[in-house]
Amino acid sequence: MKDRVTEYARLVVSGVRVACQLHRLACQRHLHDLERQNTKDFPYYWDTEASERVLEYAETLTISEGEAPRPVRLIGSQIFSLGCTFGWMKSGTHYRRFRRRYKSIARQNGKTFENGIMGTYIAGFSGYMHGKLFTAATKKRQARLAWEQMAQFIKADADLGAFFTVKDYKSLIEANETHCTIEALSREGGLDDGFRSIFASIDELHQHKDNKVYKAIYNGTRKLKETLVSMITTRGDNLRSWCKEMDDYAVGILRGDYTAEDFFVDIHCLDDGDDIWDPANYIKANPIFEIDRDAYETMLHDAQTAKDSGGDDLKDFVIKCCNLWIRHADNRYLHPDHWKACGTSRSLAEIVQAGYTRCFAGLDLSSGGDLTTLSLLFPLGDGRFYIYSHSFMPYGRMQEHIETDLAPYDLWEQNGLLTVTGGESDYMTDYKFILSHLAALRDQFGLQYQAIGYDPHNAAGILSDLEAFGCPLVSITQSARNLDDATVAVRLLCKGHQLEYDSSNELLTWSMLNAVTVQNSFGEIKIDKKPGAKFRRIDPCDAVIDAYKVQLVTGSGAGGTAENLNDALAEYLTAMGWAERS
Repeated sequence: MKDRVTEYARLVVSGVRVACQLHRLACQRHLHDLERQNTKDFPYYWDTEASERVLEYAETLTISEGEAPRPVRLIGSQIFSLGCTFGWMKSGTHYRRFRRRYKSIARQNGKTFENGIMGTYIAGFSGYMHGKLFTAATKKRQARLAWEQMAQFIKADADLGAFFTVKDYKSLIEANETHCTIEALSREGGLDDGFRSIFASIDELHQHKDNKVYKAIYNGTRKLKETLVSMITTRGDNLRSWCKEMDDYAVGILRGDYTAEDFFVDIHCLDDGDDIWDPANYIKANPIFEIDRDAYETMLHDAQTAKDSGGDDLKDFVIKCCNLWIRHADNRYLHPDHWKACGTSRSLAEIVQAGYTRCFAGLDLSSGGDLTTLSLLFPLGDGRFYIYSHSFMPYGRMQEHIETDLAPYDLWEQNGLLTVTGGESDYMTDYKFILSHLAALRDQFGLQYQAIGYDPHNAAGILSDLEAFGCPLVSITQSARNLDDATVAVRLLCKGHQLEYDSSNELLTWSMLNAVTVQNSFGEIKIDKKPGAKFRRIDPCDAVIDAYKVQLVTGSGAGGTAENLNDALAEYLTAMGWAERS
């Protein structure tokens, strides 16, 4: 049987087909997964028949919009997107692998069209009985777009129409044989938790003010053995939005920063550095140009208008035609490529086996039971360092964060990156677990703690216990003035590939890439969360910087707190007559 998805992926990866880097990564992901299917670490397999089945179904549909009805003709990127979504299965259970789907592409490239295909296919022909399917958005008008696409497919084909009943006045479609229903819902119309959907189309994420629509839908699917939450969008100009947070996460999946085997991602956009006025680049964000010459000609006119007019026309062109985020000041702390290049397969045990046991500890202690992190910094010589990071969270708080954050805390716990403390009613971190972890690492690996740095704001109840480790304790004030040197140094070490960390620690990577920089009136910087991204934790990144600060303060054998050293330096400068005179 012909495997059109894999054939297409190989053409893209080989460079025969023009594609952006992110779409190429999506194709590489598919090819890489083929090589490791049905293994212990990857319990999924590729079912060519299942993939071709949905593609063949799509090509029986009729497009009624326009001058005359015409059959659906899938382009290569649609073949990949639809076929890949339905062709991957779980080993043993034979349920579909992908439960979530994120597709970002320029406008008028068939995003809603694809969701219409998937919705009618699942409702009428997946074999699931009495299932609920939804098209969801913030407003009912937007939610109806995908629903109307499905209704058009049904009304345009008498054979398909025999399987469905369309009730337009209720925004409801009923599948006559499976008794599944497809309903358009919106947040303004009462969308809430508790919807057990076997399929949901969530349209134009860039218009969503927060993640409540997504969470209301996705949280209701956890007990279903098979589901698909399909998110579609063109990018926008709000870098503080939940859509940008989801987009960053999706990009991280494609880059290999995060493991999310249940999440299909496909993004079409111009690449960084591409000339937005070069027509040869436009197909990267607009694969529909493969068959639609008129759309291509229209975009050339739009480009000229944007170039001549600037302002809102330029902004609209960059977002909607090139599918690029409008970037203002880029204040991200670390560049993802720099951080990824520092990743290694070496574990803490291997570092110790290589003879490195001296380390500096940084503790980021949460005040309200959120993420608490211990980071250890091992000097490797020649100005290089190895980072070990482990986090803690009370069980009750983790359950809350699973509901709100775009982060797989439960998976991180399973992978040994996160220790969950207490039971369902526990919301405050028990610091005894951190002390036990420090002691266990020391005893197991023979670690020599040179100093332990802590935020004095939350450390009162733990100081006496930390003293038992017999090393200097350094109080680190979380201010730009005090942390500027360490914050800048860690970034430069990352850029120069002088940091090393276990690349399997996705929790650490998530935190490091969540951080942005803020500065005081003197230009000194510290890290912070991205504005508006309150669910993006940066605690492990804080702990790494604290550990480096400890190394700066005590690495040469000096003791005392950072504040004391600053005071001593000021006194020395004054005595030498070098201090600033008023």
